[in-house]
Amino acid sequence: MWFATRRREATAIMVPSNFTYSLREASHHFRRNWTTVLGAVVTIFLSLFIIGLFVLGSAILENMVGSVEDRVTIQAFLSDNADQTAVDKLQAKIEGWDNVESVTYKSKDEALEEYRNTMSNRNAADAVAALDGENPIPASLVIKLTDPQQVEATATALTSDSDFINVCDDANNPTSSVQYGRETVEKLFSVTNYLRIGALVLVVLLTFVAFVFINNTIRLAITARRREIAIMRLVGASNGFIRGPFVMEGALEALIGALLAIVGLKASMDYALPKLAGSLQFLSFYVSTTDILATYGLLVVIGVAIGLFGSAMAMRRYLKV
Repeated sequence: MWFATRRREATAIMVPSNFTYSLREASHHFRRNWTTVLGAVVTIFLSLFIIGLFVLGSAILENMVGSVEDRVTIQAFLSDNADQTAVDKLQAKIEGWDNVESVTYKSKDEALEEYRNTMSNRNAADAVAALDGENPIPASLVIKLTDPQQVEATATALTSDSDFINVCDDANNPTSSVQYGRETVEKLFSVTNYLRIGALVLVVLLTFVAFVFINNTIRLAITARRREIAIMRLVGASNGFIRGPFVMEGALEALIGALLAIVGLKASMDYALPKLAGSLQFLSFYVSTTDILATYGLLVVIGVAIGLFGSAMAMRRYLKV
């Protein structure tokens, strides 16, 4: 009982002592072998910087894809003779469906005005003049979805709904009264899904490549100090005591590399994004503050984790009995 108590007290004393020793030794090695440390930091910086570029690029791409997908809506055309009470009832009913974000009623006059605005001035003026006061464009319900990729299922449910059939523009063929650009939407979702998968695969691949490079760099640094490790083993130092300074060194190098990568990303975004947004105004290069901070945190976590595990793995061969 007494021995176990003394052992716990000794352990409690040694933990902070070993941490302080490890930090001090890592700092000394930074000054003595700054060229080796610089090589490791640069390797970590470049690896994490590239990962950060692809992560933020994926976030920007996701926002671009989302902005395009958000434009996918269902337009349900209504009969000119439809009772307004029945239309209001249908609108309220659709608003209660799953995957429906909002339903907007568009009158015949609003539809004609939209047509005039979307067409060129000359074509719109000629087309409207040819109508001779008539307005052939029907009123409609514009349905915006929470998940645009489920547009086909929602459109199918709408065409089979009895309330819609009673007020649709063509009761004999309700499908013709519902438009959402089926072929275009299918191609759009196919392309955006491939882009998402490709971006995810690239980020995972780059993380693995970064781990290999950083691990090899740390391994070379430890190999250069194998005699120091052998001497420490000969004088009876424990594996944990020997491993401490090297693991601390790897973690510090990774942390410095991650911070440099964050600074590089911040400078790159401040310089490049405004230029891209000005040159390609039809695309959105928006990236939220949450995504940016999450990327920075991810780089620090990845960097420190790789530094810790890379150092521990690289030392295994020198700590075997």
